[in-house]
Amino acid sequence: MAAQHKRSWKLQEFVAHGSNVSCLSLGPSSGRVMVTGGEDRKVNMWAVGKPNVILTLSGHTSPVEYVKFNSGEDLVIAGSQSGTLKIWDLEAAKIVRTLTGHKSSIRGIDFHPYGEFVASGSLDTNVKLWDVRRKGCIVTLKGHSDGINFVKFSPDGRWIVSASEDNTVKLWDLTSGKLLHEFKQHTAAVNCVEFHPKEFLLATASNDRTVKFWDLETFQLVSTTDAETNGIRCAAFHPDGHSLFSGAQDSMRVYGWEPVRCYDSVSLAWGKVADIAISSSQLIGASYHQTNVAVWVVDLEHLENLIAKYNDETADAVTGAPGEQKRAQVVPSTKTPPRKAFSTERPQTTSSKPRLKEEQSAIPEESANKEGEGINDDKNLAAPGDIFTAKKRLDRTPPRQKHEPFQPPLEDPLSQGPVKQAPVVKPSAIVPEPVKPTKPTSVNDKPANKQKDMIPSERDKPAGLQLSDFLPARTPMVNEKDANNEQNIRPKNPAMSEKEAVSTLAKSHESIAAIMTSRLKNLSVVARFWGDGDIKNAVQISVDMNDQAVLVDLLNVLCLKQTLWNLDVCSLVLPHLKDLISSKYESYVQAGAMAIKLILRNFAPVIKSNMAAPPVSVGVDLVREERYNKCHKCYLHLRSIREALSSKTSISGKMGSLFREMSLAFSSLD
Repeated sequence: MAAQHKRSWKLQEFVAHGSNVSCLSLGPSSGRVMVTGGEDRKVNMWAVGKPNVILTLSGHTSPVEYVKFNSGEDLVIAGSQSGTLKIWDLEAAKIVRTLTGHKSSIRGIDFHPYGEFVASGSLDTNVKLWDVRRKGCIVTLKGHSDGINFVKFSPDGRWIVSASEDNTVKLWDLTSGKLLHEFKQHTAAVNCVEFHPKEFLLATASNDRTVKFWDLETFQLVSTTDAETNGIRCAAFHPDGHSLFSGAQDSMRVYGWEPVRCYDSVSLAWGKVADIAISSSQLIGASYHQTNVAVWVVDLEHLENLIAKYNDETADAVTGAPGEQKRAQVVPSTKTPPRKAFSTERPQTTSSKPRLKEEQSAIPEESANKEGEGINDDKNLAAPGDIFTAKKRLDRTPPRQKHEPFQPPLEDPLSQGPVKQAPVVKPSAIVPEPVKPTKPTSVNDKPANKQKDMIPSERDKPAGLQLSDFLPARTPMVNEKDANNEQNIRPKNPAMSEKEAVSTLAKSHESIAAIMTSRLKNLSVVARFWGDGDIKNAVQISVDMNDQAVLVDLLNVLCLKQTLWNLDVCSLVLPHLKDLISSKYESYVQAGAMAIKLILRNFAPVIKSNMAAPPVSVGVDLVREERYNKCHKCYLHLRSIREALSSKTSISGKMGSLFREMSLAFSSLD
């Protein structure tokens, strides 16, 4: 038992979301970062071995069903239950692309190895290829008869493979946009597909409890593993390509394929493992249950010796020469002739030519994506044949990562059996440096640099930090005295000494500290009533404070606790929501919009029915009269908000989409 504990151990378990976790993914390069998605519609990022969230990314309006890092771990894409995909730049912590077109929940996503493309698979049975820069669907691949569970680009970026609930795996050629081959020998849903990192070999893992290996030159079955006790949920090749790891419920196995053999098997209590990754000489596995996420570590240091031992035993069986003699003999290979290798040289493609800045900035971020069903769905986009057909081979191999590989700390939290909270070094792409207080984004603000709309691979990175990176922006709560002294806070000449910079930071810090202290004092007053269960008075006090920041904080909590709402709360909040949606700060507008949509969704039928049938006599049914008066008050405020929205629906961009969405929600009052 002691040896077993040394080989694998539970690193950590923590609460990842306020509601059930629905998906997670480990960083493919370092294995030391993790992203999770939940029914709370949020995407959270974590450092493996640490319990505190690094970033919380919001924007989806329905539960998040699938999340994925890119190879450089500086972008995260998340697909939702509604079929929408959103891409976040982790350095800027903001959404850079929104892709719509799927008609059902997203269950598989992958980034192209070196192009600005994304593949996605959905329960609508379709696989879509997206041009990220132009925000359009290039190809819709149809052929599966059930939902898609997994999609993957080949290492050279020329193929997409899709695994489905219909027990099949399909290989698609991107040059022609057609089906290349269909693998049919699984007897249950296929959950995961992995390409060998060096050879034309494909591994497919299924609920039929087997892993099958396929030759991609002949499309023939190479071998099949023996059935495990449970369906196989995830798989990953070792970076050196000598073995494959499979993850099933409460177990992990290591396989070879020519001939098929199980090198090792480890029993773990990780439950339904969701993803695995190889980091140095360790395998990291992550699983989730309800709101919790657990991370497990398996030590792989003995693996190479174990594989060498198996190979030696195979050589003994072939030559009949035991011991050291076998190393001096020529051993006939039990493998097939060497397979063709994937070319990882980046082809010069028509879509990789630099675009004009004006052309980049001319495309609005939230413009509607044209959903197509053919090879060339958008006439403004290049056809797949043009994109994925090489025009000229380059002499260099492109870097597969934008940042230096992860270097583990001297005291690695994954290197010991007992759970330790040792510091984990985070990749440089995880969070922007430095962290500084910023004001909420203004609805009417326009970026001074049009290149800010471009994703990280398209914009030029600064050589180093600028002094302006350290200067705090003005917050929405700054008083008039501080506003008049803004010129003193922001010096005209950026070339100041270190001492002057520290002095400037100290001055602005005192101002911000005073603002935050005042807000904390106000919130503590509201919290006293809230803690006593007097929600109505808590709302009344926050409204009477005439501080939009406090009201926004309260609304964000109320929108998570929908059972606390009633007509009294609606009548108190509605008069101030009109001011919030007219604010120049994006976070205030979003909080107001969220509250308005909640009120319309839950109370519009009650308000509408009371307006249609007012009480006939006075003083007879006091409860009905009181309810009618509250509904009438709410109705008048909602009508005022609706009139204010009518002038905002023509705004373009993200805010325009939000205003149009709110305007449509008011149809429930008609």
